[in-house]
Amino acid sequence: MEPVNELRFSVSDRINGTDVGPKSVPLNLLGDFQKDVSEFLRGSARDIDLAGVLVSVDEGSLALAVTGLPAASTLWVDLERLKSPDSLNSVDPKRANVVERWQMSARQSPHRKYRVVDAAARISLLVDASTDFRRIEEVWVTVEKYVHGRVLDWGGKSKPNVHLEMDDGTVLKVSTSQKILEGEERNHLYRYVLLHISAEENLMTGVIRNPVLLAFEVHQPVYDEAEFQQMVRRGTAAWSGVVAASAWVEELRGGSA
Repeated sequence: MEPVNELRFSVSDRINGTDVGPKSVPLNLLGDFQKDVSEFLRGSARDIDLAGVLVSVDEGSLALAVTGLPAASTLWVDLERLKSPDSLNSVDPKRANVVERWQMSARQSPHRKYRVVDAAARISLLVDASTDFRRIEEVWVTVEKYVHGRVLDWGGKSKPNVHLEMDDGTVLKVSTSQKILEGEERNHLYRYVLLHISAEENLMTGVIRNPVLLAFEVHQPVYDEAEFQQMVRRGTAAWSGVVAASAWVEELRGGSA
């Protein structure tokens, strides 16, 4: 499948009995629409250089056909997320702002509709008076948890931290103190470690922010025979008074052996 590199942005409306189009469009709508399209394309990351894309004005509703868009852009990820009305928290904030403006404008002018679609119609976004794109209030809670990964960097003079590469490839920057780092006898650089951290966690997405290192924990990812045998002894002692395990389970369930 060929990568998508073209999008068509359009706005349709009926003003004073006349359909909006290239030959009949209010000047303020034309200016606002061009600005919105530019902001939507660039986003906050500005990973699309508008100087490298071409725009043509199509017939019918006021439509801008944009070509030459790079495949490696957050634009495509956000368009996929916008298939859900509860997605504004998860898309680029500038693109979310554009969608909110379009939705407010459409509710004030019921004939107005905004569309974003690619040439093959694999990507389609519609914003009109009936859509309900919204932001869900984020709830962050303070948690303590353990995170595992490889130390890429650690230290720092004024704001010491540990850069931890997680299993999924993301890098977590964990704040710490010089005291904790000085207390570590082993050099953990480029080694896998288990960190005990405190952080704020998003209840909706599970994303964590503002992580703070509490301690380096002992991490033994290999099989420990002595520890296993100790667990066996504890389990054997705990079950020593049970003659028949199956009968005991049935009794707990309220049945009869």
